[in-house]
Amino acid sequence: MNIEEQIKRLREELHEHNYNYYVLDAPVISDFDFDMKLKELQGLEEAHPEFIDASSPTMRVGGTVTKNFNTLVHEQRMYSLDNSYSKEELLEWEQRLKRNLGDAPIHFTCELKYDGASISLSYENGSLVRALTRGDGFQGDEVTANIKTIRSVPLQLRGDYPAVFDIRGEIIIPLEGFKKMNEERINNGEDPYMNPRNTASGSLKLQDSAQVAERPLDCLLYALVGRDLPAETHFELLKKARTWGFKIPMEAKLCQSMEEVISFLEHWDVHRHELPYETDGVVVKVNNLQQQEELGYTAKSPRWAIAYKFKTEQAISVLEKITYQVGRTGAITPVANLQPVLLAGTTVKRASLHNADQIKKLDIREGDTVFVEKGGEIIPKIVGVDLAKRFATSVPTVYISHCPECGTALQREDGEAQHFCPNTVGCPPQITGRIQHFISRKAMDIDGLGAETVELLFKEGLIENYADLYTLAKEQIIPLERMADKSAENLVQGIADSVRIPFERVLFALGIRFVGETVAKILAKAYKNIDALMAASSEDLMQVNEVGQRIAESVVSFFREEKNRQIIGQLKQFGVQFSLTEEQLQNQTELLKGYTLVVSGVFENIERTELKKLIEDNGGKVSSSISSKTSYLVAGNNMGPSKRAKAESLGVPIISEADFMKLIQKT
Repeated sequence: MNIEEQIKRLREELHEHNYNYYVLDAPVISDFDFDMKLKELQGLEEAHPEFIDASSPTMRVGGTVTKNFNTLVHEQRMYSLDNSYSKEELLEWEQRLKRNLGDAPIHFTCELKYDGASISLSYENGSLVRALTRGDGFQGDEVTANIKTIRSVPLQLRGDYPAVFDIRGEIIIPLEGFKKMNEERINNGEDPYMNPRNTASGSLKLQDSAQVAERPLDCLLYALVGRDLPAETHFELLKKARTWGFKIPMEAKLCQSMEEVISFLEHWDVHRHELPYETDGVVVKVNNLQQQEELGYTAKSPRWAIAYKFKTEQAISVLEKITYQVGRTGAITPVANLQPVLLAGTTVKRASLHNADQIKKLDIREGDTVFVEKGGEIIPKIVGVDLAKRFATSVPTVYISHCPECGTALQREDGEAQHFCPNTVGCPPQITGRIQHFISRKAMDIDGLGAETVELLFKEGLIENYADLYTLAKEQIIPLERMADKSAENLVQGIADSVRIPFERVLFALGIRFVGETVAKILAKAYKNIDALMAASSEDLMQVNEVGQRIAESVVSFFREEKNRQIIGQLKQFGVQFSLTEEQLQNQTELLKGYTLVVSGVFENIERTELKKLIEDNGGKVSSSISSKTSYLVAGNNMGPSKRAKAESLGVPIISEADFMKLIQKT
């Protein structure tokens, strides 16, 4: 046997042993024998570098150093999930599904919700080619070198897998491994890590992959994404993925009814503590992939999936003082400053009290003994007061009437939960908050500039708004505290580089109330440039998909302010991008302007997502439900009967895929 064949045979053997150990949990050789074979392969590859392969098992030992992680766009967006906290909410979700899908039977796949760091793995011809963190859902950091060190992530697939696809999952640290990590840290005189989730997430961004290889990371996978996947149901895809080499937890279950789903929830609410890793709930998905297509997505979440969250852990603490924070929009948030308490693996010192109504509802007072839990197991909140421990001298909380920062009388609009400081131009935390939002990673992503530096620049009178950033000179910055020549140079360069940030992110960076990342993308696509958007009325804006009255009025109000218009004028002069690029404008028309289309069914020559993009690229609006305002229903194969019936009852024209293509040419 020649060297190349020997290397190939060893790789195949090690891949097989890896699969047996990490996926099947049925090793056939000892750890020592595995290590000896791996060492043999390493020696052969070092002696014959011409045969080195990116999918070799030797790549798991790490050694690659990544100074900066590239940010890449996800081929298909990683959505977040809607949460439910009761069986009643699950039943309401099921009713919504039935309204959309009609009489078709609905089956569900239930999977435990793993508490880790989300990851998307891309495979081509059976080899792992890329690994991206979730990021903001649209783009994430490439951490391929670090992911390759995780032994449960297959580098080379086995069996009959698709040529190209992505698979999504969670990077976790099993509880036993986490315990051993902390024992080692304590023995070395270091502070223990607080919880497995944050430690797993931080591990992915370590610069040296050899350090990552030393951590007991695991990868649990739950969703395949791609074209022409070889199954008709989600559960079937999970079973196939397991045979290809992926670690798909065996707890996943196919349920024929919501009653079976609820039984699954009740079982794991009791038995989850027996698992080797942390879980905070169950993800319930419509099993049929065609029904998933039919249901589609909201701006943030798939309609065909929902996360049921288990009851959160509680802790008891004492509320020492109530303070008030002013946000960049002027919103006032009352904050409970607590005696430090350990909750769900982290030390909690502060909790949001939300608004005046919440304080009044719970009758929360300074000095109270309170029950604290983490909302969605992330954000601490007070859920109750132990009245038996209240002091006789306790007095009710009187909500502040004036801004704690600038002294302006607070306002509260009808229908609003929060009080607001209306002093947008003179209230310091509003000014610095807007600038901090402007420079943030998801907005202008200015290197070398952080929240503390913004506070310092404002305090020294060097900036009053985010346009002033572009006037800063290195000489002005060097005298500032903690600033050296190189850091000042990097800051100025980071500001200069930000003028290349695309229009949709600039629009998000402006900090218009209610205009998040998704809405900013939608508005940028609809109006193409800032001047057209500034000229739009509320009525115009409400014709745009996903834009309601509240968003429309906020946008109009923002551009009505002369100060905001002046700042935008300054930013234009500095070269900030306020229009879509030629490349983005390519193939975009207004042929379907004023048309609202609903897409339903499976299409022969084009995927639903591409068809919807064609509608939007031609100025049309895509809706998920049929109404009297629907211009056309574009019907594919196996369309839901309820949609067809509603379209016919309302007299909405039903057209085929071919009809639609003719329509955009004819129109």
